[in-house]
Amino acid sequence: MDPSSVLLTDRVAIVTGGGRGIGRACVRALAAFGARVVIAERKEDAAREAEAELRDQGREALAAICDVREGSQVEAMVADAVRAFGGVDILVNNVGGVYLGRGRPLSTPFVESTEDDWDDSYALNLKTVFRCTSAAARVMIDQGRGGSIINVASSEALRAAPGFAPYAAYKAALVNLTRTLALELAPHGIRVNAIAPDAIPTEALTRGFPELAEDEAYRHHVPLGRAGWPEEAAGVVVFLASDLASFVTGITIPVEGGMLSAGGWLHHPTRGWTTDPRAFAEE
Repeated sequence: MDPSSVLLTDRVAIVTGGGRGIGRACVRALAAFGARVVIAERKEDAAREAEAELRDQGREALAAICDVREGSQVEAMVADAVRAFGGVDILVNNVGGVYLGRGRPLSTPFVESTEDDWDDSYALNLKTVFRCTSAAARVMIDQGRGGSIINVASSEALRAAPGFAPYAAYKAALVNLTRTLALELAPHGIRVNAIAPDAIPTEALTRGFPELAEDEAYRHHVPLGRAGWPEEAAGVVVFLASDLASFVTGITIPVEGGMLSAGGWLHHPTRGWTTDPRAFAEE
């Protein structure tokens, strides 16, 4: 195997939500492996900062101020990428999350959820992927050189998430969309995969759940015994974008320290693995 298979030299990558968190880590990692990166970001300051950082390192980067919930802005962003760098080879659909607009609480029981809750979460977690993938895939098909599309799902796509029904439902839909697009786009040499991160305390996550900022919060719940880092999710994205994954399509890779494998198991410091939370309350 040629070690250069991991390189992304001169490939053009779009990362949505590339100004912060996992998106920012993906921007840095893709650029480090040679890609020319388009930072599609709603917050201009974050986009410009990420662009300046890469350019200071001698990398090619473009800040594209864009709300990917808006179709016209997505079309303009992809057109800007083509004008600036000549095409699109990689798309990372990173935008998503628990929608906290309209003064919403962090979680809502299903029977109290509203149509607005579902509509807003759909627009953020699934419709954005439709818009960006549709625009970028058409460019990839016209280019005739294949491509790689990577969706950022969540472990909540693969397990229950009480209190977060809209988010979990749309992330689960994203996993199935990933499989479906993998089949539809395979004849064009376009691979479509996803990652399902969890236990990675990004700024957005810890703003909503301050208790998750401390590594101690993950010691019992994560088999590897610690929180993850955005760079660890970005590493899997680089793999999926590169020729190392040239025969990989339609899969979702969990990046969560083994939490899904553990199921409901918790790790007690003296009693080992247990499914009984009372073991912790007795101390």
